Amino acid sequence: MARHWSNGSSILAGTLFLQISGADCGSDSNRPLGWQVPPPSQCRRSHTFSFCEGGAMTTAVAAIAVGHPQIQGDMLWLRCPDCAGNAGSISHHDDDESFTWIRCVCCGVEIHKKRGVWRMLAASGRKNIESFVRDYEEIRRREGRGSAHPAFYLALPFADLTGRFSGQWLIRGRSYRFLERSILPRLQVRYGQGLRVLDIGAGNGWLSYRLALAGCRPVAVDLCSNAFDGLEAARHYAPVLAEFFPRIEANMDQLPFEDAQFHVAIFNASFHYSTDYDRTLREVIRCLRPGGTVLIIDSPTYRLAASGERMRAERHEQFQAHFGMRSDALATQDFLTPDMLNGLSATGIDWTTHRAWYGIRWWLRPWIAKMKRRREPSQFYLYEGQVRA
Repeated sequence: MARHWSNGSSILAGTLFLQISGADCGSDSNRPLGWQVPPPSQCRRSHTFSFCEGGAMTTAVAAIAVGHPQIQGDMLWLRCPDCAGNAGSISHHDDDESFTWIRCVCCGVEIHKKRGVWRMLAASGRKNIESFVRDYEEIRRREGRGSAHPAFYLALPFADLTGRFSGQWLIRGRSYRFLERSILPRLQVRYGQGLRVLDIGAGNGWLSYRLALAGCRPVAVDLCSNAFDGLEAARHYAPVLAEFFPRIEANMDQLPFEDAQFHVAIFNASFHYSTDYDRTLREVIRCLRPGGTVLIIDSPTYRLAASGERMRAERHEQFQAHFGMRSDALATQDFLTPDMLNGLSATGIDWTTHRAWYGIRWWLRPWIAKMKRRREPSQFYLYEGQVRA
């Protein structure tokens, strides 16, 4: 079966032909299965090779263009997580759960796709990240997150069919409704239909699922890839989507994408997991097209930094008491304040603050806390950031 791509690459008779500019042939031991080396006269200019795994062609179209890659509608260009070299490209229609892999032509690292998720965590800093993920997933598992039933995931964020976290999903659902009705239509007018969205901290992928239903082309990124609460759980959305979305295990500070491929980046209840807001935003801006948009949704915000610091200390104490771990392997920021947000304008982003309506009880929380002389409760906002062109 032939499959043709808009950049001129094609898969014919089960063979992937790949043009690599300026690559070194390397030794036979470092070549992927099926690597075909061109004659020496071609080595300086371009290499043509094909590879397959277990007799089946991979879904990745690993095409390396001369210079900066030309962004095509069907392709997602990858950057090696270890050396930041060009690691080829994959299709934006990513519904294959089988194992496959591609290789960075610069450093030779193999990038594997397992159970539908591309594994693209950088080797540097992986120890602390893995420790954080291990604690995070264990706490979420013991809290009873996720479900064995596909209907649970398909109902998100508007209903929690387990009934365990209905209050949290009420907030998520109303935030999404505000995004869907008040922000997304403007973005689709600004950038056109089929806008590319980077869903950072995607969790089980429910936001990418909803965005795909709305005609967007999302890519889901998260540190967690487990099958109950992480990226692997997004498999439940595939049967109801005309085009499934890629899922990539990666760090928000080392996004494995070439420059200027996305119109919008969304942090959905995830921005506060950054260890350095400035660094995280600059990395996201690199991945956005000029004049792109950053959305920060449902990250806890306090008027005073001292309130956020108290919340952090209380949370660590609660985790230690209930789960025997503090979950502090990474020095995450954990909250925002208005002053923090104003400071982030230095990254080249102009911010607008939106507020969804979460009900009268939610609106009264700060007043009740003040009367009872308690710490101020967190507030949730939708921060819309326009990147200066």
